[in-house]
Amino acid sequence: MKKREAEGGLVYSSEYGTMCPGCDQPVGACRCRQSRSRPPGDGIVRLQRETKGRKGRGVTLIYGLPLAGDDLKKLAKSLKQKCGSGGSLKNGVVEIQGDQRDFLAKELAALGYRVKRAGG
Repeated sequence: MKKREAEGGLVYSSEYGTMCPGCDQPVGACRCRQSRSRPPGDGIVRLQRETKGRKGRGVTLIYGLPLAGDDLKKLAKSLKQKCGSGGSLKNGVVEIQGDQRDFLAKELAALGYRVKRAGG
């Protein structure tokens, strides 16, 4: 591996691949991302139905989950499986296809989250 250059640092190594700019380790072994704390929030998980930009088809959005990284991915996957529908995770917001607000409110409350329905 090359030493850090004066202008920025090592961003790619042919031996390890992409490098983390914070700790100069390979992205898979990054130490600075693991030490990040939970995203800030008020402790309330919000459920919202949205149809904008989806040609009238609704999705349920889940905001404010106090999880980050792999934990959020695992929770999103289990919620999609329990609902029996598809969805995605974008910028910390879980999207689940269809109007699943009632079911998700019960599931998230059973997991110990404070849940509110947001929007109309």
